[in-house]
Order: sequence, then C-alpha cells, then structure tokens
Amino acid sequence: MARRVTVFLLALFVTYVLAASAATQSVLMRLREMGIRITLDHRLSATGHDLIGMATSFLPLLALGLLLAFVVTGWINRWFEGWRVALYVLAGAVAVIAVHAGLKLALDITPVAAARTTGGLMIQAAAGAAGGLIYGLSTNAPGAVLHD
Repeated sequence: MARRVTVFLLALFVTYVLAASAATQSVLMRLREMGIRITLDHRLSATGHDLIGMATSFLPLLALGLLLAFVVTGWINRWFEGWRVALYVLAGAVAVIAVHAGLKLALDITPVAAARTTGGLMIQAAAGAAGGLIYGLSTNAPGAVLHD
C-alpha cells in the first residue's frame, strides 16, 4: 500500500509540474507575441513562481481528479487486463480534462488560462497522461516496477 501511495504521489508530482509549467509557458508565449521580451531567466523565474503559487489550488484539484480516475481505472482493469497501462494513461488525461471542465461548468471559470483553447487543454491532458503512464507502469502488473 505504501508503494502505491508513493507511486501516486510521483504521478501527481509529474502531472502537476508538467501542467503548471505548460500553463506558465503558454502565458509567456502570449506576452512574447505582444512584443514583450521574455528571457530564459524570466521563464525559469515565472515557472518557479507558478509552481509554488498554484500548489494551494491547482495541485489539490489534480490530486482529487487523479485519485478518482486511478481508483476507477483499477476497477475497470479487472475486465481489460491487457489494456492496463493504456487505461491509466487515458485516465490521467481524462482526469485533468475533468478538473478543467468541472471548474468551468460549476463556477464558470478557467483558472488555468492555457486550458481555454483546445490545444492548451490537450497539453494539460498530456500532463495527466504522463502521470497515468507513470502510475500504470509502476504498480501491480506483470513487469511492473513496483509490486505490493
């Protein structure tokens, strides 16, 4: 059980870092399109700032979304054993989309500006897919990195 929690936290961390960093870079790209000079130092500083700043809001939402998605996927995997890793990848992507869609539907807000476009939302989903890949490859399955 402790290993599964550790793998979940790693998957969450990777998803969060990728999603938050992509959101930051999207905003900086828009600023650059407006003619504002953005240096590597600006990019690194803004990314670090956003990783810290979004940890109290976006990170818990991702944690809840991924937790629900991975629990449901664990149940579904009983019937689709050969699709285990692919289902966790899909679950991670869907979880991140669900977080953004849920906020939009419930509160009529899109707190992560990058998710306002289809391309931006797909990049956010890719971050979730990366977390799902880590979880799917690292938990109980033939050839898994970690076993309970």
